[in-house]
Amino acid sequence: MVHPARARKLLTQEKAAVFRTYPFVIIVKKQVLNPTIKEYFLKIDPGSKWTGFAIQCGSDIVFRMELQHRGLQIRSNLLTRAGFRCGRRSRDLRYRKKRFNKRKRLGWLAPSLMHRVSTVETWIQRFCKFCPIVVIEIEQVKFDMQKLANPEISGIEYQQGTLWGYEVREYLLEKWGRECVYCGVKDVQLEIEHIAPKSKGGSDRVSNLTLACHDCNQRKGDMDISDFLSDRQKLSKILSQAKSPLRDATAVNSTRIAISNMAGKYNNVKNWTGGRTKMNRVKQNLSKTHSIDAACVGESGSNIKILTQQPLFVTSKGHGNRQSRKTNDKGFPALITETCQKTGNKIVKKNPDGTVKTIAPKTEYNHVHTGDIVRFKLEKPSMTLGNKKKGIEKKVKVPCGSYTARVKTPTPKGFEVLINKERVSVPVMNGVSFAYRADGYDYKFVHV
Repeated sequence: MVHPARARKLLTQEKAAVFRTYPFVIIVKKQVLNPTIKEYFLKIDPGSKWTGFAIQCGSDIVFRMELQHRGLQIRSNLLTRAGFRCGRRSRDLRYRKKRFNKRKRLGWLAPSLMHRVSTVETWIQRFCKFCPIVVIEIEQVKFDMQKLANPEISGIEYQQGTLWGYEVREYLLEKWGRECVYCGVKDVQLEIEHIAPKSKGGSDRVSNLTLACHDCNQRKGDMDISDFLSDRQKLSKILSQAKSPLRDATAVNSTRIAISNMAGKYNNVKNWTGGRTKMNRVKQNLSKTHSIDAACVGESGSNIKILTQQPLFVTSKGHGNRQSRKTNDKGFPALITETCQKTGNKIVKKNPDGTVKTIAPKTEYNHVHTGDIVRFKLEKPSMTLGNKKKGIEKKVKVPCGSYTARVKTPTPKGFEVLINKERVSVPVMNGVSFAYRADGYDYKFVHV
């Protein structure tokens, strides 16, 4: 990696060319004899909704990126598909038989979880291609479930050390939603609270621990929780949640393990826990973001210097779908309707041969695709299109000038983009150029 000033100089002198826009990569035009190659660490903090990436050279963090997954969208689509199939089986027309004897293979992950593994693998391949990575450091587990259940698994030093406290706190924060279980206050300093007081035989097991604010912790003291809480519904909820495992964390941990095994195909891998990550971040007084958490992963994250103030935010958009026809709520092809002027009722349009009209499949255009980032000029002020589906008929005038935006919808003679969250139709003209071709992701920079 080179300094931005040196990169600009190489591009100005035409000694290098732009190889990729997001992330910005340049390539020199002549071979460099005996180059000086530095060692870079790729650090990853996987999560259920976001995954943080950081590249470290020595103690300097030279690159940060935050990747937003679309696992929830995939899960929603799968539930919709399952509803359609269930409906077809329950009706008289059985288009799909029930697969009652289907079994999961060993190591199988749900598509929403496998999506996270696949997207992380894509970016590991890209970073290893663009940068001389020597080792990949991954926060494999948010907290060590086995050591939480038996803290003496690695000796008494682990139980009494600083890292043990951070493992427990991180587990409790995830389990209890980062709020006081008694009063529900958020964004305050939370303290570890014993549900059954130690003075009355309560243990230090994680199943007996919860989080409370300072006032509630002092008011409860050594009282029994049944005497402290008058709301029996809240009492039963706390007692049942205390003994139940953190299922979401278990699912995410399985994804992290799959990511760690996958990364071993591309480079050397070191695995760390989230307790060490939090300890490194708190000791250096760093803000909590996904990319900074990635920078604090492992032993090398104990003393870092962050050089990048604008991380690259990447959102998974997918490559569309393979659906040939739009369907209604019951899974049948959607029909084109019109309102009868006499009765006011909706009637179905028909083709000349008497068959009903269905919504045409999505048309592919060669001049532009959804997700392309284009540069264009508006020679004269343009009016926005509004949004009829949301009932927004108000139109706003967009001033003329040069714009860079992501294509939302291709049209036969142009495309539609979003400018200041408003839809604008742009015709194909000589001033349109491509800044980046669609690859299934959306990119932006946000100053933190």
